[in-house]
Amino acid sequence: MTALLLHGLGGDRSQPLGLLRAALPAGTEVIAPDVRAHGASELIGGAADFSLDALADEVTEHVIRAGAAHKPLTVLGISMGAAIALRLASRKVLPIDRAVFVRPAFTAEPLPDNLTVFPVIAQLLHDHGAKRGERLFRASGLFERAAQVSPASADALCLQFRSPQAQERAVRLAEIPRNAAYRDSGELGGVIARTLVIAADRDPVHPVAVAEQWARALPDADLERVPSRDAGLAQQQERIRGHVREWLGR
Repeated sequence: MTALLLHGLGGDRSQPLGLLRAALPAGTEVIAPDVRAHGASELIGGAADFSLDALADEVTEHVIRAGAAHKPLTVLGISMGAAIALRLASRKVLPIDRAVFVRPAFTAEPLPDNLTVFPVIAQLLHDHGAKRGERLFRASGLFERAAQVSPASADALCLQFRSPQAQERAVRLAEIPRNAAYRDSGELGGVIARTLVIAADRDPVHPVAVAEQWARALPDADLERVPSRDAGLAQQQERIRGHVREWLGR
């Protein structure tokens, strides 16, 4: 089995490796790239470079360089990574036969309400830098609204200010959320890969409703739900791993 692991916005390859690698069968060949302007990637660029299709193109090139472009591929993506995984599965350029979408956040609408916080964080980073930007964000109504739903999720948003080169890479937060993950339910209905969608309770950035929307439109998708990170991040992660492990074993 060959698995392609894709991280979330502001994260890096260690995120899906830490969350999902233990759920993969022994001997799995793992490909886990850092997306443009994340992790060890030295690429930044302009707005056009951060379309989901442009990022999917770069991931495809990474898979080709890894010599895995002609093998059955299982793709597993978290949040932004789920959106890129969906673009890959929709385009059918790579031989993806299974896809796992963990906490999807992107919809058919550019910059949906649940993602509007990220361009604000980008602007704070641009105008004030990481430390002052985080202080201003914590004092904002956006932070307060997120904290009312999930204190742990609100705190997780603040990690965007602490990621490496956060100010220099702020364009990723400004531009990537402006992408729609798919055109309409018909595009989702054209995905031929077997799919699993995993939703998390009380997550203002990754609403359960978005995961349900994906699962309804994808052909015969399985949908699982895990507790909020406020109930314990380790518990949530273990439940995610359990669902992925069981689903891959079917």
